[in-house]
Amino acid sequence: MPSLNPAAIMELAQTTEWLETGCNLLVFGPSGTGKTHLCAALGRSIVELGKRVKFVTATALVQQLQLAKLQLELQPLLAKLDRYDLLIIDDLGYVKKSDSETSVLFELIAHRYERKSLMISANQPFSQWDQIFTDSMMTVAAIDRLVHHATIVECQAQSFRKQAADKRANLKPSSASA
Repeated sequence: MPSLNPAAIMELAQTTEWLETGCNLLVFGPSGTGKTHLCAALGRSIVELGKRVKFVTATALVQQLQLAKLQLELQPLLAKLDRYDLLIIDDLGYVKKSDSETSVLFELIAHRYERKSLMISANQPFSQWDQIFTDSMMTVAAIDRLVHHATIVECQAQSFRKQAADKRANLKPSSASA
């Protein structure tokens, strides 16, 4: 991915100082550009440095948080997630836009703010986060907390899946030659 600075990525992978200060890593880009792969690779590097990491899709995490809130167990779940030095939330943009979903997601972001690190991947830039959170005040507050101590990585490339599909299509024998 030509748009990435390899030195900056390697620094994130080889040090835990950013975790110790509660900094976040926000990874943006279109579908198929390697955001999930990058997050998983960085997460693995952090584990190899002796830190605890949890990787979860945003949809699964929001479901866990909602269930905990319904059972009046949200604070204990947030405390349990605090055991992880880094919480990787993949595909934030796929969270449905409902009050209950976005409120628990905001509670998690606010709870970890300046205490524990988040790594979030999303297809949408901040300008489109009103499609994720239900009201603009919550959107602004979530973004404000996330970017205050954050590194932002933009993955700009053509979808690797589309490139592979195009390659396969070009390798298939045409029906006209049969």
